[in-house]
Amino acid sequence: MTEQALLSWSGGKDSAMSLYVMQEKMGIRAAALLSTICAENSSSFMNNVEEALLEQQAQFTGIAIEKIYVSKDEPNEYYEQKMRTLLSKYMSQGINKVAFGDIFLEELRENRQNKLNQIGAEAIFPLWQKDTRWLAEEFIGLGFKAVVTCIDTNYLNKEFVGRDYDSSFLSELPDCVDKCGENGEFHTFVYSGPIFKQDILFEKGREFEKFEHFYYCDLQPVVTVESESLYNKA
Repeated sequence: MTEQALLSWSGGKDSAMSLYVMQEKMGIRAAALLSTICAENSSSFMNNVEEALLEQQAQFTGIAIEKIYVSKDEPNEYYEQKMRTLLSKYMSQGINKVAFGDIFLEELRENRQNKLNQIGAEAIFPLWQKDTRWLAEEFIGLGFKAVVTCIDTNYLNKEFVGRDYDSSFLSELPDCVDKCGENGEFHTFVYSGPIFKQDILFEKGREFEKFEHFYYCDLQPVVTVESESLYNKA
């Protein structure tokens, strides 16, 4: 029987690459994608990916999506309770592993492990300790395509937001910025790649600053007759 795990899903490149590695290298099937949605704007936190685009990503991978809605002023305890309730549903089915796209942040890894261990679940990390330059180049080489949806202006100029995450983008990053943005320097939305049945169509919207030093680019889904038909079969 194929091993299964849930996958933490932001809509960005590390989530997508984790899914690829799980499926192609580890022989693990994703039972569902877990997305945390900001209740105020119906988008994923930090990556700023609209709920409709997350749903299309899930639809075009053929994997169910599970969404947890969190208000920005909501105590963290509420989020943790919602997550425990959701995980208990899958644990009752024998699925007790959750995968995350973390690469080298040890404190975050330990926190995730401790939280899951408390309820008898296990955290796995498909990308753990991979060289981030190699990982970035591998992501692009596999045919994935992503757009930068958020940058931290403490690290990058505003001109970097809204750009494709490609070789040109990587070559222009300052030396102090990790190639995968593992320290939070930037975040992405993946719209094409080997995990998807078809490309996800979108349009770039307004650019704006939020939370003092984060600069965002809104993305809007483009619904075609073909994608709408495929989506309605979910």
